[in-house]
Amino acid sequence: MSAKISSFLYSKRCSFQPAATLASHLSALSSIKNKDAPDQNKRQGGAMGKRYTQWWTAEEHKGMDWTSKHEKRGTTATVTAQILSHKESDPQAKGGWSWGESPSDTTSTFRGGLSLVAGGDLSIASKLAPAESLSTTEKDGAVRLRVEQTGPGSQPPITIHQLFQQTLQRCSNKPALAVKRDGQWKTITFLQYYQNCRAAAKGFLKLGLERFHGVAILGFNCPEWLFADIGAIMAGGIPAGIYLTSSPEACWYVAENCAANILVVENHHQLTKILQVQSKLPHLKAIIQYRGELKEKRPNLYTWEEFMQLGSDIPDSQLDEIIASQKANQCCTLIYTSGTTGSSKAVMVSHDNLTWSIRTFGNMMGLGEDEVVVSYLPLSHIAAQVYDLWMTMIFGGTTYFAEPDALKGSLITTLQEVRPTVFLGVPRVWEKIQEKLKILDATSSIIKRKTTARARDIGLRVNYNRMNGNNSVPWGYTLAHYLVLKKIQAAVGLDRCHTCNTGAASISKDTFEYFMSINLPLYEIYGMSESSGPHALSTPNSILPPSCGKKLLGCRIRIDKPDKDGNGEICYWGRDVFMGYLNMKEKTLEALDEEGWLHSGDIGKLDQQGFLYITGRIKELIITSGGTNVTPVPIEESVKKEVPIISNAMLIGDNRNFLSMLITLKCNIDPKTAEPQDELTLEAIQFCQKLGSRATRVSEVISSKDPAIYKAIQEGIERVNERVESNAHRVQKWTILDKDFSILGGEIGPTMKLRRPVVLQIYQDKIDAFYKL
Repeated sequence: MSAKISSFLYSKRCSFQPAATLASHLSALSSIKNKDAPDQNKRQGGAMGKRYTQWWTAEEHKGMDWTSKHEKRGTTATVTAQILSHKESDPQAKGGWSWGESPSDTTSTFRGGLSLVAGGDLSIASKLAPAESLSTTEKDGAVRLRVEQTGPGSQPPITIHQLFQQTLQRCSNKPALAVKRDGQWKTITFLQYYQNCRAAAKGFLKLGLERFHGVAILGFNCPEWLFADIGAIMAGGIPAGIYLTSSPEACWYVAENCAANILVVENHHQLTKILQVQSKLPHLKAIIQYRGELKEKRPNLYTWEEFMQLGSDIPDSQLDEIIASQKANQCCTLIYTSGTTGSSKAVMVSHDNLTWSIRTFGNMMGLGEDEVVVSYLPLSHIAAQVYDLWMTMIFGGTTYFAEPDALKGSLITTLQEVRPTVFLGVPRVWEKIQEKLKILDATSSIIKRKTTARARDIGLRVNYNRMNGNNSVPWGYTLAHYLVLKKIQAAVGLDRCHTCNTGAASISKDTFEYFMSINLPLYEIYGMSESSGPHALSTPNSILPPSCGKKLLGCRIRIDKPDKDGNGEICYWGRDVFMGYLNMKEKTLEALDEEGWLHSGDIGKLDQQGFLYITGRIKELIITSGGTNVTPVPIEESVKKEVPIISNAMLIGDNRNFLSMLITLKCNIDPKTAEPQDELTLEAIQFCQKLGSRATRVSEVISSKDPAIYKAIQEGIERVNERVESNAHRVQKWTILDKDFSILGGEIGPTMKLRRPVVLQIYQDKIDAFYKL
């Protein structure tokens, strides 16, 4: 069946202009085979989702007005006039921001007001650049948008600046950002947020930022990171985040690849990396350090305070003209892949990719205007940007910034103080929170442990019932929830968190069920940088483990070349699909086929209800010398489940005649360096004690080849071997490594994904020893 030709149909109520003049921009999809998953089940909508019920119930309704009620309150020109009418000449507000004002004072400190760009004119015709292809690899290129005729996929495309203005219409004095300074939480409203982004944009222009050139940002999450990112977009540049742990060479690669005119760094440590490669960056014009004093004065090196004053003489009209020229189908940001399977690629993400997909995603999750998130994952990654930057902007929520040592141990403290309503954690983070709670439980009294076990058992049953459409609860649930489970949630700051998301890698059944048992079900998010974040997700009304939920409304999923079991490569289609890889035409053609489908590289299948299951990854697939295809993750996760002392397990066997495994044990982490230590965790020590072992260190287990521990591991692997489909899938040899995998060691990437090629290289000698005669 051929897909519909994309075009816009507007209802009479819609305030946007018809788009008949844009037929050339809309995707001609008649050649595409429509292999959609079955339609989503309709959702009734809970308290959090009442305002957005129509998103769940009317995807096929023709002529529906998909403009949210907030967007209908007034035109951009109206809100601009309202804001400008309150301008006052406060000299302290010029070019910067202050922590001192309360929300009621922010209007008076807001200078420059909202830009008059496109005042009230959000027509598609004025916001799309000419384009003939669905992809491009040129930084100044444009793409045809995959706009649908009806439903969520038919929303008019808008730019980042227009999105910001829509939020200001209803949330101008609400807190947007919060950060701890001198031990106290300080907030900034959306008006102040916008003002500082404009000041940053003018500073970039003053420093000579050229159109479509990069502004590379290297540092931990904070308000300045966001000001620099959005300021770069406003000024016509393209922001590009660099991972904190990147080497000088990796920093050079990103800065050179995006032709960065400006580099924004956090502190002297990050500055020294750039100074080492500065001579090899011909486009670089300035460096800005946003935290700490400059240890030496250099030409074109600025503190954040100096930078924010630089553009004070740039007229609003000059910036507004640049903003007005931006189109929704042009690139607005670059996301560099973490390079876990090869060299890093610059994912070009358009204005429409972000503004459309994240609004749709948030609506499906039933988000409201008072959401609170904690920013701690790397902002150079798409997942953090979705939650910390764009989602809170779209829905008027507040982003609290964690301390730089969040992943070294301080995250729990931040969660306890902030008590977020929405929280995203990669599986490793959820595992660490689980370990924390288990330690608290293990050190409590026998009576309390028994009470907790009983309450968790009730919680698990209730959530499985809900998952199966049964809302009945067993006797004692209310008492268990309020007297026990709520206290467990509060111990890690998640007692008011209504949406707990997990993504970036598969999560174990043990961890999944643990959080279900304490009434914090984990909703899976599946996607990639190339899909602007989520492309499938679980929600309270569409959750079926071990699936990762259903497609994003307005998008499609196709299984390419399915085998007899329905497993094949997962392919994406929708307005979330990226523009292309910057300056990499060949790689772009590999990712996007001639019909515009994005090939994810993941192996999976769809069931009859439209739930998506991930069963492996093509590049992770192990092909033994006998030609057997082995998906490593299910075997690795099974071994970890059978032997709780195991922290990481990596299957080996590509082009080998049998499978082997590298194993690490659960150990404590140095809170200052995040380096794995020799001491076992309390949970691991308790496991040893149950077996009769007195080991408290990894080195003790390895040096003595502790009989009890080695026997337990071997027996666990044998139990897994009994369940595999053939002898070729059996793990025949294994070894325990001296240290756990870590970001510092290079075995794990910034988003906590296992970097298999790196592990193979580091432990090549141990791997070769498995296969010596």
